[in-house]
Amino acid sequence: MVFNKLQETVSFIRSRTSIKPKIGIVLGSGLGAFVKEVKVETTIPFRDIPNFLAPTVEGHSGNLIFGHVGDHPVAILQGRNHFYEGHSMETVVFPTRTMALLGAEIMVLTNSAGGFGDTMQAGDFMIIEDHINLMGTNPLMGPNIKELGPRFPDMTEAYDRSLIEKMEVVFNRHGTRFHKGVYCAVSGPTYETPAEVRYLKMIGGKAVGMSTVPESIAANHLGMRVAALSCITNLAAGISRRKLSHEEVTETAREVEQKFTLFLKDFIESI
Repeated sequence: MVFNKLQETVSFIRSRTSIKPKIGIVLGSGLGAFVKEVKVETTIPFRDIPNFLAPTVEGHSGNLIFGHVGDHPVAILQGRNHFYEGHSMETVVFPTRTMALLGAEIMVLTNSAGGFGDTMQAGDFMIIEDHINLMGTNPLMGPNIKELGPRFPDMTEAYDRSLIEKMEVVFNRHGTRFHKGVYCAVSGPTYETPAEVRYLKMIGGKAVGMSTVPESIAANHLGMRVAALSCITNLAAGISRRKLSHEEVTETAREVEQKFTLFLKDFIESI
């Protein structure tokens, strides 16, 4: 039973750290360097945690880190598991659920994404205002786990408006280019075709990726406040003439590493 597994995992983690996190953070592809700004108390590799699985994708270190950003106690997932790796949705959202049961009330999700909004450039950021789930499944399918949340959770404000406003303030203070928009989640692992990108643009999207939405759904089910940010590491297929590659994604993430790190540090401290 999922809830029993969660209790086992939470008990193990509590035996390894005294920190009760208020904020959970997920660091996406190539964005793991943010931990340099954290006063780290404990680092636990995913492979050592019961019911966690180590990521298989380059750019995802696979560590659970506890510490402080300013005065805020945080738990940081340095990497994530993806649906396209062959995992069940239960596995994909298990770390998010663990964060909530450890005490986190806010979930900050980050990712690398392909951008196709007007004026977007590789290296820009996009605050996620809403999402479209095109992954063909939902992490809440199956019997509802009533200990975690209701059968039919509301998604009217999947991304907390007050947190979005704080993100805008920090970006403006830093003078960093950013956009706001709808994130489209697809299963992957293939990148999208130009025709698919035209469709995503037609239905209101501005960026596309293969993560984040399952975690957002699980966090909302648990009653957490969610903030999410995409690093636009490449222009989506058909927008740019270049063929897409994961190397381009990780290279661009490295290039904006300092901007991302400073933004995230200031944003967390402002919450």
